[in-house]
Amino acid sequence: MGGVEDYVSMLIPALHGARSALAFWHEVDAPHDRARIEVPRGTMDICAADVGLETSIRQLRDWKPDVLYLQGVQSPEVEAKLLEIAPAVCFVHDYSATCISGTKMFARPHAAPCDRRFGPACLAHYFPSGCGGNNPLTMWRLFATQSNRLRQFHRYAAFVTSSEHMRKEMEHHGLHAEVLPFPIAADASNGATRWGGGWQLLFAGRMENLKGGDYLIEAAPEVARATHRPLRVILAGEGRERAHWQALAERVQKTTADLTIEFTGWLSKEQLSGLMKGCDLLVVPSLWPEPFGSVGPFAAQYGLPAAAFASGGIPDWLGEGVTGHLAPADPPTPQGLAKAIVQCLEDPAHYAALRNGAREMATRFTMERHLPALMARLSALAPQ
Repeated sequence: MGGVEDYVSMLIPALHGARSALAFWHEVDAPHDRARIEVPRGTMDICAADVGLETSIRQLRDWKPDVLYLQGVQSPEVEAKLLEIAPAVCFVHDYSATCISGTKMFARPHAAPCDRRFGPACLAHYFPSGCGGNNPLTMWRLFATQSNRLRQFHRYAAFVTSSEHMRKEMEHHGLHAEVLPFPIAADASNGATRWGGGWQLLFAGRMENLKGGDYLIEAAPEVARATHRPLRVILAGEGRERAHWQALAERVQKTTADLTIEFTGWLSKEQLSGLMKGCDLLVVPSLWPEPFGSVGPFAAQYGLPAAAFASGGIPDWLGEGVTGHLAPADPPTPQGLAKAIVQCLEDPAHYAALRNGAREMATRFTMERHLPALMARLSALAPQ
């Protein structure tokens, strides 16, 4: 599951436990090799791809919801139909409507986060700054889609989001969003044996350019030299960049003693939890400004500090020198990332304090804190 699906899979049973009558409407049921979002018995489950869009909309309208809670609807046209049914709250998970490509970053002259307000000026930056691909037709199509979505955002009754960074992003575009404490899944794994041979670092996420796994691989030799201990780097996940990252890892390992780089493939939540219990540090080398980066608080419940680039919503949970260390993000470099990693590991007393800080931070991100704040927002829109 991705971040949105993971959130919804936790939220549905929590809302059901709060005695809310639920319907789960979704555009697609894919990919089929991923875990499904399970719904409690008696919950209406409507998939537009299965029954057809118009039928699914009619079924939802006939159910007469008091309020809709929408999460990243893919099609603006579908979103418009949903907004006609009932007052809606939108959880802003990404940069849809505020970025032409949705990545909120420049690729040229180097990778760097973008803080511009979305508008016609983005067309002038699209090619020089590497905001997207090289096809002008694609540029115009994306601009039209995001412009339509931004106009449509003004039809929502309310917005919620997971980080101060995203609240400011919405404010920058004339919209108000309330920050709710994002919930992370509680421990669901068995114990794991810690690796006794040295430091063990973990990357967990999609293997895409924006996630920066290659920056971690390039930083690893410097970390191994600076810490004077064997280093094991584990990359958990799948994606289009996996083959490229594996080839890079093979080259790096050949030139660096006491360095091992492993790829696990995609892991279930339980498998990932077990792996985290055996690691020493989470590394989040994302080049783009993560809206939140929920993997950080998830790992923190096991006492894992983090090293990451200081962009997006990551500083909301990664307190510099408290739960880990941040590397400069403009531009992000393997050298900067290596320095942040070494800062976490080089002093035993400081590392122990970071582990304690991580555990304490994780207690802020629970469903027990999230659900009441969300219910208050939803209830305010429901007919009395």
